[in-house]
Amino acid sequence: MTWDVHRLPRAEGRTFLITGGNAGIGYFVAEQLATTGATVVIAGRSAPKGEAATASIRSRVPDARVRHIPLDLADPASIERSVYALDTETLDAVVLNAGVLLDDPPRRETAAGHELMFATNHLGHFALTARLAPLLHAAPAARVVTTGSFAARGERLDLDDLQSTRDYRPKRTYGRSKLAQTLFALELDRRLRAAHSTTISVVSHPGGALDALTPSRAPLHVRTTAQRLRGLPLGLLLQGKEAGAWPTVRAVLDPAVRGGRLIGPRVFGLRGRPRFEPVREHFADRDTARRLWTASAALTGTDPAPGAGSVSAGPSPSPAGTPRRTERPCRASR
Repeated sequence: MTWDVHRLPRAEGRTFLITGGNAGIGYFVAEQLATTGATVVIAGRSAPKGEAATASIRSRVPDARVRHIPLDLADPASIERSVYALDTETLDAVVLNAGVLLDDPPRRETAAGHELMFATNHLGHFALTARLAPLLHAAPAARVVTTGSFAARGERLDLDDLQSTRDYRPKRTYGRSKLAQTLFALELDRRLRAAHSTTISVVSHPGGALDALTPSRAPLHVRTTAQRLRGLPLGLLLQGKEAGAWPTVRAVLDPAVRGGRLIGPRVFGLRGRPRFEPVREHFADRDTARRLWTASAALTGTDPAPGAGSVSAGPSPSPAGTPRRTERPCRASR
């Protein structure tokens, strides 16, 4: 069946969480999912931006069931608090969308001592997925949707320098953090399949999505007439962020989606309606993915694998340390 981006299936009774849903592509994912009747939860660091995003969605979708919860992916304690703030027994999908891109040196670290982009884009989502695991597995057919990036295509992970302590270049470090996300997403699906789980893990990417081609959503984003005119020639090859959200929305809603798939824009992977794409060879590198998983579990003290249970939110004493498990899984309801 042809997927119609303008006629989305209804999703009443389902709950979707979008990290970074208060701006950019994440906002449009939230706005489009809100039209289906689902409960949409936007997670982000800024409460004012979250409130502005929910107000914008409600102005366009009058019956929208949307709310904001605080989440700082660089802070393990914030990740744990956000899961409790969800206040739900089940979660039908989480969209791992939020990300940090630094343009210039110097290298920055989180309070836990991790490089900021790797910690936010990959480690934070790794830990969040582990915390959400009981809620996802409680849903009949949950989905973990990871937002990939073109920046990951030309990069390779240095497993001996995941924190970019020896070779820090902002664009390279960002690309490697997005590659880590993609490797994690595909490894997660392999582990879910091995455990015969009904939850699946999928990767989507927005193609070439520019602010100049994105419709205004004041006060979050205002496109001037001059910006619109300058962006017109680019529209032949690229698209706005509302169209960049389409692959992710399809990954969340389309019943034809299977685990381990990659969804992106139809035209050269840059623009157009979403389609299934082949998974690149270095994205499917199982040995690298397994080693990354082991390192990520040690660095975060969490493990999203089915049956692993919830673990302490803090990092282990060293990258080679063994995560300390608690006796019961974390629940969202108090």
